[in-house]
This record gives sequence, C-alpha cells and structure tokens, in this order.
Amino acid sequence: MKRALVLSLICVLGLGFSSLAASLTGSWDTDVTIDPQQISFADAISLTSVLTVNYIVGDWTFTSITSLTEAGWKAQKFTAGGVLGAFTLTSDLVFDPTTPAFTSWETTAAVSIAGVSFGADFTLKPNITTLELTGSGVAGDVSVDVTLDLGSGEGCDFDFSGITIDVGFPFCCADISSEIVFTCAGFSYITFEADGIAVPNLPWLSFDALLKFTTQTKSLVLTPSLDFGTFACIDLNIGINYTPNTNTSAGMINYFTISGISLTCDIGAVTFTGASTFVPIAGAYYGPYPWLSSTANNPLNSYWEYYKIATNDDACCGPFTFDLTVYFQDGGLKLFDVGLIDANMTLQVATQFTFNMGLTVDVDSGAFTQWTVGFLVTW
Repeated sequence: MKRALVLSLICVLGLGFSSLAASLTGSWDTDVTIDPQQISFADAISLTSVLTVNYIVGDWTFTSITSLTEAGWKAQKFTAGGVLGAFTLTSDLVFDPTTPAFTSWETTAAVSIAGVSFGADFTLKPNITTLELTGSGVAGDVSVDVTLDLGSGEGCDFDFSGITIDVGFPFCCADISSEIVFTCAGFSYITFEADGIAVPNLPWLSFDALLKFTTQTKSLVLTPSLDFGTFACIDLNIGINYTPNTNTSAGMINYFTISGISLTCDIGAVTFTGASTFVPIAGAYYGPYPWLSSTANNPLNSYWEYYKIATNDDACCGPFTFDLTVYFQDGGLKLFDVGLIDANMTLQVATQFTFNMGLTVDVDSGAFTQWTVGFLVTW
C-alpha cells in the first residue's frame, strides 16, 4: 500500500508541476499493448510508461525518471548536472523499487586548465568502488590521452585495475593513432594504426593498417574498405569477400558480393520503400537493413523482402504520420508469400500531446498478433 501511495504521489507531482514555472519541464511517454490471443486479461495487456521531470535552476538541471510497467514501479533514477566554478559535474543515482535496494551512484567531474583537460569518474555499487582519472592535451602535432583506473575487485595493489594511453601524431605522410594498455599483470599490448590508406587510381578502395605488439607476438593486419559512392534511387548492398593477411601469407580480395537491393522514392506526399535480400535468412545478418538483423527479439528476421508506404503531413489538429509495411516470407502459405502486415500511426493532437497506435497482423498464420495504443505528454 505504501508503494502505491508513493507511486501515485510521483505521478501527481509529475503532472502538477507542469503548471508551475518555466524552469520545470518533462514528459510522460506511455504505450499500452493489447494481445487479444491471450486467454487471461492480465496477460493480454502490457504497459510501458516513463515519467520524466526536469527542474532547471541556474546552470544546474535536476531530473527524476520513473519507469512503470504492468507489473508496477520498475525503476527509479535521479540525475543532476551543472557547472561549479571551473568544474562541470554530473551525478546519477539509481534505485530498484521492487526490492527495494540501492543500485548505483556515479559522479563525474571535468575541468580544463591551460589547454589540458582533466576528468574524474567515481562509481559506487554494493561492495564495489571504482575511480577513473583522465587527462588529455595537444602540443603542436602531438595529442596525448591518459586514463588511470582505480577500484575494488581487481586484486591489484592500491586498488589499481588498469591504465590506457591513447596518442595521435603525424608520421611521414600518414596520421597515426597509438594505444598502449597495462593491466594488473603489467604490459598488455601496444598498437599503431593508420586508416584510409588510398589506392592510386582506385578511389573506391582503401585500406586500414593495424600493427600490434604483445610480449609474445607481433602482427600486421590490412583491412580493405569499399566506397562505391551514393546511389540516387536504387541502392545495392555490395560487400567484399577478403582473406586476411598473416605473417606467412598475403591477404587476398576474392570477389565482390551483391546480397541485397533497395528502392526509395517520393511520390507526392508519400514515400515508397522496397528492400530485398538475395541470401536466404536463417537468423543471420546479411545487409545494412535493420529488418534483416538477427537480434533475438526481432520478429522480422524470417522475411526476405518488404514494401512500405509512409506519409508525413499536417492533419486537422497537427502533424500526422502513417506507415504500412508488407513483409514477404520465403515459402509462405498465403498469396504472393505475404507473411506479415504492420501499420503505425501518430497524430499530434496538441503541442503537448501526441497520440500513437500500431497494428501487427501475422497473415501467414492468420493470427491477429498485436494492437498498441499510446500517448506522449510533454510540458
């Protein structure tokens, strides 16, 4: 009962504060998802809601972020950031409301003195304390970055956990970036890297060179990079099959691959997009299109092609956006192998209020998959 009262107070304050001074801003982003295929009412409705309140005074901003789901109060975070003299400070304090328990506290500080930038990052978690000190500066053509890590749990003397030094400098005709790393055990490795080595008369082909030293090994790796320019309307997903070089064999460019094609064009106020992949999808990633990702939670990684129409225009009340996407499944059971239909709509009813709705239908299985209704309130 106490948690419900506290949660209600946060929501009331978040809405009530919108009527106060202009130094108080925030947003309330809520989505309600209805799954009619679920038997129980509790499983059919899911809620995601984030209430953000910002209080700005002087050069400082204090923020409260409250996350809610259908299970209740899931996360609470407080942040602060501002300027104190020559120092810029930020601080994040995170709690787990369900336990309840303290999760973490992180504070950073930065200052620039005589052209040299210094920083500190302090993190406190249950039974773990870490401190990272950084420094960077530029002297002529030489740039130096130093990072010193101190903290518990690493087993080093004086709680030392590691240090990384990055240096950038010109050498002959190239700009070189170098990194040297030490751990508790001592020296780990040092690298020297040159990027974008151009090939004469082949402006679309360049190489990156990475030289790495460890206490036991030394290696030099060349990695090709292709740039075929910008396609005006139809875009080909062009890749390269490359055998990396080793200490005993030379690298080899075997062949180019074209694994996908996409088309985007504007017809009046409507944008049409079509994308296809030539490689059968079995949970693997074959191109730069987001819908081909093999992310575990991505339901679209079994579709090899999609067509999409989208519009963004002004309605009677405010900006209106709408999109409709049809996905095609290899070996589907319906006409033309149509597998999924996905539609989304947003309408800004007022300056501070936006309404959104989404609908997903699994055509191949004949199931009404998901209906989402949500809104966003800002002040």
